[in-house]
Parts: sequence; structure tokens; C-alpha cells
Amino acid sequence: MNEIQFHNDLDKMLAIMPDKIVRNVTHDQLEDVIEIVLDIGRVPEIRHSGGRIERIACDEITEDDINFITSHLQEFTSDNRSGIPGTLHRISAIRNRQGKIVGLTCRIGRVITGTIACIKDFCLLGKSILFLGRPGVGKTTKLREISRLVADELGKRVVIVDTSNEIAGDGDTPHPAIGSARRMQVRQPEFQKDIMIEAVENHTPEVIVVDEIGTEAEAQAARTIAERGVMLIATAHGNSLESLIKNPTLSDLVGGIQSVTLGDDEAKRRASQKTVLEREKQPTFDIVIEIIDRNTLAVYKDAAEAVDYILRGWPIRPEIRKVDKSYDINVKPETQPQTVAEHINKIEEKILPEPTDSLKFSFNRKQYVEDAKPFKKIYLYAVSRTIVEKIIERLDLNVEVTRNIDEADLVIAHKNFAKGGAKVLSTANDYRLQIFYVKTNSMAQIQKVMKEALDMQNQAEVLQGYCDDAERALDEAKAAINKILAGAELIELSPQNQHIRKLQHELVEQHNLESKSVGEGPNRHLRIVGGREFTA
Repeated sequence: MNEIQFHNDLDKMLAIMPDKIVRNVTHDQLEDVIEIVLDIGRVPEIRHSGGRIERIACDEITEDDINFITSHLQEFTSDNRSGIPGTLHRISAIRNRQGKIVGLTCRIGRVITGTIACIKDFCLLGKSILFLGRPGVGKTTKLREISRLVADELGKRVVIVDTSNEIAGDGDTPHPAIGSARRMQVRQPEFQKDIMIEAVENHTPEVIVVDEIGTEAEAQAARTIAERGVMLIATAHGNSLESLIKNPTLSDLVGGIQSVTLGDDEAKRRASQKTVLEREKQPTFDIVIEIIDRNTLAVYKDAAEAVDYILRGWPIRPEIRKVDKSYDINVKPETQPQTVAEHINKIEEKILPEPTDSLKFSFNRKQYVEDAKPFKKIYLYAVSRTIVEKIIERLDLNVEVTRNIDEADLVIAHKNFAKGGAKVLSTANDYRLQIFYVKTNSMAQIQKVMKEALDMQNQAEVLQGYCDDAERALDEAKAAINKILAGAELIELSPQNQHIRKLQHELVEQHNLESKSVGEGPNRHLRIVGGREFTA
């Protein structure tokens, strides 16, 4: 049915073309076409999806050819766009300084299904989703399919704010590709923000779909919609989440940025400058999806967490989803923290290790370090796999060498072979992978770079510091227990954090004594007394 629909729509596009073009093209030529380009004084071109450009074997385009096409179209809007009723095709005009049309870009619209199968689990969560990606990568196609999915399969009230008629096609009747979703057309692009608000106020939608949020006013309208409890599916200008954060016009979509001055102690604890950037508020969108190419998506399942990581310079890698792979994953909604401070506390807990059962009393340092080792997959480019595997074995690393770059957590490459701009390194950049370079294929050089890549020195310092603090605290508790057993009535220990106090409590209980945490904030500590008649 989709194939029939596509050929019918293609016939409508050819029907407005001059005869010299229609005679020299076939349906087979247009099977993977993206657009037909016509400029006065030049031979018309067909641009294919793979980047290939094919010239049509006919005479150069004349002013009469341009006039023939425009006479079959509705009037161009202020953004120089028009369309063919009942289709998804878009015709854009290029004008000279006097306003006369001297070129046309005829973009072929088609219904493509299956492009969101790999992210269907996220679409069913009811969370707001923002798509990012360069032009022509398939953002609008995905919006169209999500609209149909949510409207038909979930039975939700979906309203599409269709500024350029790209999602639901030209004409008064929406294209069947959007299913039972409703469509509101926008007379001029500058009115998009008003129609977004009108859709919420007048038509009681559960879901609103918007293509190309590009101004500060539209970003504010999107926040207003989200704050009213409406699920928002949208695209925005920008190739990546990081570029969006740096865009002052649109950064509000992911929470905005504010400059914060830290106290001396806090700056020292973070090992950062006193003035840092932090997220200002909760993001408008819960999930951000970067469209790397037509078959590859990078999903940030928690937009707030991702923004906090990026602003603090912590490494974060999105989940990579492939269009041609199936994913049977149940993603459970998470409770979002109410404040930015709570959220930062949440992610700091992920960075700093928490004690495990192996820390109890005897404090098994070796076991704790084993449990804390992060598992990583490394992709090698022109680097000796044999040497890397020997280093992994020698240092007892929780690391695996992978042959698939889309499974890797980081890349180690030989610097001399990377000078030519290797395609694999370009792919690594697209996947947001960190790349570390070795100068030679020697054991010492590769080992040095691997330690840097795995941040082994920093992890060792964190683990060492935590282990030392815990051991000192437990030694202090043991000494206090001995004093209580020798006749002392009450002993107060030094202040400790919650995790270490818990270890101390359990040690005291083993000796049939009572303890209680007293004090506030950083001064909170254990108070130990003898017997079981403890009172505060």
C-alpha cells in the first residue's frame, strides 16, 4: 500500500513538471530521490539519498519552465515554500533581488515506516521527546510516524502543529500517513508559537507534535505546553545535545544554563573553578534523541542528567539504537528530582562509590576494589591487539576489546594512522566516543594511554581515600567499644558520612552495645553507650 501511495504521489509531482523533464526521467530513477533541483540557465539535477547527483538529459531550465511549475502551485508563503495538495512533497523557491523566482528545489515526500521501531519503547512512555539532527536526516519522517503510532495504537488525542505542511502534506485534508492525528496549519512561520498555545487551549490534546523549534518564543511556548502536562514531540535546530546547550536561544529546551559561584570548599571538592555553569531548571523535554544518520540514533534517556554531566565535564555516552535492529526493552518511568540540587546529588552518588557488604567490619579492600572496577569495551584502530590484551591481563582490567565500534565505550588509535581523517574516527565522533592516541605500538606507550583512557589514577585515588577513611573510622569504633566494655559509660566518635556511620553501627551492634547518630550535617556522628538501655 505504501509503494502504491508513493507512486501515486510521484505522478502528482511529475504532473507539474515541464514535458522535457517528464520525457527524460523514469520511476526507477526516482526510487531513492530526495529532491529535484531546477535553476534557470542550468541542466536540472536529481539528488539521490546516497549523496549521488544525476543530471537529467535535457536542455537547460528557462524562465518559462519555472513559470509552468509555479502556475500549478498554490501561492508561496513568506518562507518561500509551497506544496502539492494531498502529497508530502515540498517546493521551495529561490528568488533574485527583484523577487522573481529563478530556482526551485522540489523535495520528494514519502511515507517510510519502521524508522521508529527501535525507539518505540521510549515513545510509549508518555514522556516528552526532542529530536536533533542535521537537515535531511529524517527528523520529520520520524515525527510523522510517531504521530500515527500515538494516535492510532495508543488512542491518544494528537494535534500536529504543521508550520510548513511537511508533516501532514499540503491541502485541507491531512495525508493518511499521520493516521487519526489532527493537524493545525500555520499561515506564516512567525505564528508557530501562537498556534502551539492555541492548540493547547482550544483542542484539549494529550500530545502535541511540532517540527523545527527555532526561536526563543517557540522554546518558551514549548515549556508552557509541557508545564500543562501535555506530552510534546518536537524537533529543534542543532546536531547534538552539546550544541543545543551552547545555543542561548534554545538552551531552555533542556533546562537553560546559569553561572554559579561556588564556595572555596565546594570548588575544592569538585576540583573545579569557583565560577561554573549549571543547569537552571528542569528541561522541557525528558528524552533527547540525536539522529546521527538515517539508521543510527543516540538516545539520552534522562535529559536532565545528561545536561548536568556535560556541564560538569563528566563523560557520558548515549544509548545507541539502530533502525535495522529489534529492541525488546521495557523502560520504566523514573521519578524526576524536584530541584536541580537534588538531581546533582543523585548523579554525584553515581560518581562516588558506595560501600558494599564486603566492606563490613573486616573491610575487605581487595574485594571492594574488584566490585568497583568499571567494565569497558575498547575499539582499537591501528593499535596492536596482542599488546593491549597482555596489558589487560597484566593489570587485571575489567576491559574487553571489541571489533564493533558501535559497541565501544572508547577508542584507542595510532596517531600516525589518524592523520588522514580516517572514516572510523569520524564514526567514533558521531557516536560521541572519546578517542585516545598512542604514538607508537610499544608496551609502555600503550599502557600509559590505557591508564589515562580508563582514568585509573583518579579511580585509585577515590577508592584509596574512601578505604582509608572507612578503616580509620572502624578502628576508632573498635577502640571505643573496648573502652565501653572496660567500664566507660558513653563515648562519642568523630563525624562521618552516612555510609561509614552505618558500618560503625553494625560493628557496635555485634558487641551487644547501643549506638545512635547525633548532630546535624557535617557534624553528625555516633554516640556509643553500654548495655541495651540506651536513651537519646
